[in-house]
Amino acid sequence: MVLKAFFPTCCASADSGLLVGRWVPEQSCAVVLAVVHFPFIPIQVKQLLAQVQQDSQVGVAVLGTWCHCRQEPEESLGRFLEGLAAVFPHEPWLRLCRERGGTFWSCEATRRQAPSAPGEDQVTLIFYDQRQVLLSQLHPPAVPPDCQVGADPTSTGGLAAVFHTVSRSEALFRSDRFDEGPVRLSHWQSEGVEASILAELAKRASGPVCLLLASLLSLVSTVGACRVFKLWPLSFLGSKLSTCEQLRHRLEHLRLIFSMKKAENPVQLMRPDLPSRKANTVASVLLDVTLGLLLLSWLHGRSRIGHLADALVPVADHVAEELQHLLQWLMGAPAGLKMNRALDQVLGRFFLYHIHLWISYIHLMSPFVEHILWHVGLSACLGLTVALSLLSDIVALLTFHIYCFYVYGARLYRLKIHGLSSLWRLFRGKKWNALRRRVDSCSYDLDQLFIGTLLFTILLFLLPTTALYYLVFTLLRLLMVTVQGLIHLLVDLINSLPLYSLGLRLCRPYRLAAGVKFRVLEHEAGRPLRLLMQINPLPYSRVVHTYRLPSCGCHPQHSWGSLCRRLFSGELIYPWRQRSDRQD
Repeated sequence: MVLKAFFPTCCASADSGLLVGRWVPEQSCAVVLAVVHFPFIPIQVKQLLAQVQQDSQVGVAVLGTWCHCRQEPEESLGRFLEGLAAVFPHEPWLRLCRERGGTFWSCEATRRQAPSAPGEDQVTLIFYDQRQVLLSQLHPPAVPPDCQVGADPTSTGGLAAVFHTVSRSEALFRSDRFDEGPVRLSHWQSEGVEASILAELAKRASGPVCLLLASLLSLVSTVGACRVFKLWPLSFLGSKLSTCEQLRHRLEHLRLIFSMKKAENPVQLMRPDLPSRKANTVASVLLDVTLGLLLLSWLHGRSRIGHLADALVPVADHVAEELQHLLQWLMGAPAGLKMNRALDQVLGRFFLYHIHLWISYIHLMSPFVEHILWHVGLSACLGLTVALSLLSDIVALLTFHIYCFYVYGARLYRLKIHGLSSLWRLFRGKKWNALRRRVDSCSYDLDQLFIGTLLFTILLFLLPTTALYYLVFTLLRLLMVTVQGLIHLLVDLINSLPLYSLGLRLCRPYRLAAGVKFRVLEHEAGRPLRLLMQINPLPYSRVVHTYRLPSCGCHPQHSWGSLCRRLFSGELIYPWRQRSDRQD
């Protein structure tokens, strides 16, 4: 039988003593956590282990003895260590010994209740970095170990047990932090305690501050949930404006940052998204505010807001002029196509009148443009995402006439498509049953067929003119939707990018573990196999996928084929319709 003993590298040079850890019978492996040094009183060691087991809910016990033959006589030390097996009974009892040269190791496992022949139980010694395993998070499914000797020294369940044992046994590492107490241990903190008084004081002082800010944010949420804001005009604008969606999203982020709520159970605490979600949210908010302040300083420097206000009206005039040229081109013979003259003139003059109304409105608002831009720039102090959302809403308002053209063209085009499809069913002797929602057979008389033929001919010959206007304004509308989509994509990137987790992956790759790999240290006949366990870091793509924050962006629910069918049939495309159905 092959037993696996996970031994921390920080204890390789420790003085002789007892091996303290956990035995995992399902995997036939022993996880060594610390070494208890001489002298000690057995009852004090048992009390310490009972206290650690009560705090961590991990079955910690004395697994065996550790002998470092540097100063102690080998014979007297060996007899003393053999006597400890009667005081701390454990099956199997491990005996690890490092010889004087420091190169050769001996590792044995004995069973008193079921004595076995010498050499029946073989022990594979696996060294691991205790600090890295303690601070790392193993992400399932773990990558199978890459052992170079042809056999896996542990399985996925064994790896999970090792990581779980070390992470839950932090109470054992705190028990001897300042080398005080009746029991002296060697573990990963033996070389130096990583603690800061300033960090501890800041952590204690952050509690009242977070409680106060959480109360203020709850008050803001309560005010926002009043019935006044649920009336039709306000609720309609709040559901359609990207700025309102982004402000609600940032309010949820701030409530998460300043919340004092902890995990309800250990299973929820060990989920990979919960421990780092608050840190990723803090990093996202800090990056957002920093970029917003940089944008604010750039806008208010060298009177850039005034220059933008002066350039906005000429740009609007230029866009209106180009649209007028486009409509005049459509009212003639576009690309040599023969259009219906009367319908072409009616549609062209109708759209030209809308452009005239819109440009008059822009000139009426021109004295207030600079003040509007100043307040828009001031909103950047809330974050770059708020300023970008406000920019998206301004683009939607400035191109509202293009949206109106698209709606008019789409409605007229869809009306003719529905008319042609209904009349086509008339020629085939069928009709649409609205009650049963299906196509049924029907007999028509001669007058109905004659009127249907006239209507079908009229709609068919008017369809090219309507389809051309619909095609042009649909392309303009898709151009505006693309611009807004790029803005929303940037906002979604800032909101959902897990900066803290990516920083951990870059600076401390072992913190996010995808699995482990093993490197052979010694493989000689008659000697125990010694391996070194190294952590495989999580790939960047999986880090982004695992720790990605929820966002308020618009995610299209239709495929390209469905989108093309909707455009061909004349159905309206509302990019904000998916916002209320998003999955956080």
